[in-house]
Amino acid sequence: MTETSYKVAAVQFEPTLYEKERNITRLLALVETAAQGGAKLIVTPEMGTTGYCWYDRAEVAPFVEAVPGPTTDRFAVLAHAYDCYIVIGMPEVDPETNLYHNTAVLIGPEGVIGRHRKSHSYIAEPKWAVAGDEHAVFETPIGRIAMLVCMDIHFIETARLDALGGADVICHISNWLAERCPAPYWITRAFENGCYVIEANRWGLERTVEFSGGSCILGPDGSMEAVLDCGDGVVYGTVDLARARARKVLGEPVFAQRRPALYAELMTNTFLWNPLDFFRLYGYRALPQGGVFEVAAAQFTPGDDTAANLDRATRYAAEASAKGSVLLVLPEYALTGTAPANAVGLDGPEVARLVNIAIRHRLHIVAGLIEAEGEARYSTAVLVGPEGIVGRYRKIHLTTAEAGWATAGDDWAVFDLPFGRLGLLIGHDLAFPEAGRVLALRGVDVIAAPAAIAGRISFGHPGSKVAQNPPIPTGADPHHWLLFRVRAGENNVWLVAANHIDEAKGFAGKSGIFGPDSFAFPRREAFIPEGEGLVTATIDTGTLPGSPYPTNVVRRKDLVAMRQVHHYLPLVRQD
Repeated sequence: MTETSYKVAAVQFEPTLYEKERNITRLLALVETAAQGGAKLIVTPEMGTTGYCWYDRAEVAPFVEAVPGPTTDRFAVLAHAYDCYIVIGMPEVDPETNLYHNTAVLIGPEGVIGRHRKSHSYIAEPKWAVAGDEHAVFETPIGRIAMLVCMDIHFIETARLDALGGADVICHISNWLAERCPAPYWITRAFENGCYVIEANRWGLERTVEFSGGSCILGPDGSMEAVLDCGDGVVYGTVDLARARARKVLGEPVFAQRRPALYAELMTNTFLWNPLDFFRLYGYRALPQGGVFEVAAAQFTPGDDTAANLDRATRYAAEASAKGSVLLVLPEYALTGTAPANAVGLDGPEVARLVNIAIRHRLHIVAGLIEAEGEARYSTAVLVGPEGIVGRYRKIHLTTAEAGWATAGDDWAVFDLPFGRLGLLIGHDLAFPEAGRVLALRGVDVIAAPAAIAGRISFGHPGSKVAQNPPIPTGADPHHWLLFRVRAGENNVWLVAANHIDEAKGFAGKSGIFGPDSFAFPRREAFIPEGEGLVTATIDTGTLPGSPYPTNVVRRKDLVAMRQVHHYLPLVRQD
């Protein structure tokens, strides 16, 4: 019988290179403390038995073990004695191949239940560790448990595979660095999958690397339910399987709303090759030259008076143009408001007036509206410019309320403009990590996202005592996690989001322009934390003149290029 609610723990620990026995003894003591505290699931850090910063295969060779083996046996004794489940991180040797892996092992009262071999290696690991080839979810008396190792969670696909496999809890073991923790990527993976993440990170200094600590229990809404900032120790929380199995994001049943028939491109890896060459192969659709440009986002809640909405759009267009912007993004439903009765045709006077605004201010404008085409109604983003109507995008992922009146779109929208390749998403699309990824794989530099997102899409952080090299921030931040920022960074794109702002109705705002590298400090972004208004920022979509290879992360898409697509087939299955 599965327990429906139980106590869990994350162990934070600083291992020492070359002192395996000391590390294991200390970890056993911390795990036993957690078990005595009532934890039924206890998670320890990546490579906690040996330390992490190994130079090469020869150096780590004396410390690798098989699974099961002597180390897992010692933790199994504790798991049996306290009737609990333990996740440990260790360097593993496969006896059949003599290959080494960075491995997470799940151990229960009867011994080893399963393992996860890290599938997305980080920096020095490829010198000694072979990437794993499976993402599994393990059924246990305390629910369905999955494991990821550190860099794995950078990639939207890994946690999504686990969630599609039914995981209630993702045990993420890590040696995370270079930012204040709990890391925004950890939070986003819990948030977008509606499941718990138990995060066990190491802390301390090893071979000049400062690790960030911040071990935590993250709830299915991404909330930081318990955190340990720095030092060895144990942090506790509670898993409620009913919360995890609701599979809700911002109150929406996102797994029922997925559109896997439109996700086939997740199985491609366009950025393995030089994109400057790849996208112009056979003379087909080379990437725009790009460059340095100013772009703008407006934050407001439109009403039902279309003429008044267009007056507001005129004011923001004039302000954006005066600041040198070439692109203005307006919110979802910016022209029509949210009432289906206000639907307009793209050939109607309302869109014609928007085109005139674009012509007058020499801008490209992306605006949301309710589109009428015959009897059908769509949540649509229209792109207009001095040349007229450039194109449209019909929202692919509808909310429950929208599904009552709207028809979902059936294709993505990408446009080549002087400032770069532009993709469009709308509101609820941003709750689906697959959406931004597909556009990234099509080579977009910029995603414009009119939005009307209600709910909490930003969390603060009280500050960390962990030392970091400047300019990495450590102080308190009311917007430590911001969904729009993560969506930009994970896809190496500029994201221009224009959201509704209305506290009474729960609309969160946070509109802005967010940069393509989550680890670039100070952050390359500008956003509106509260209230109505316009924000502008400078974006760079080009590459150095004369270079045959991209010199800009938005064109190289470093993180996107590291995907291991052969794992991802379940993401596109339509059953």
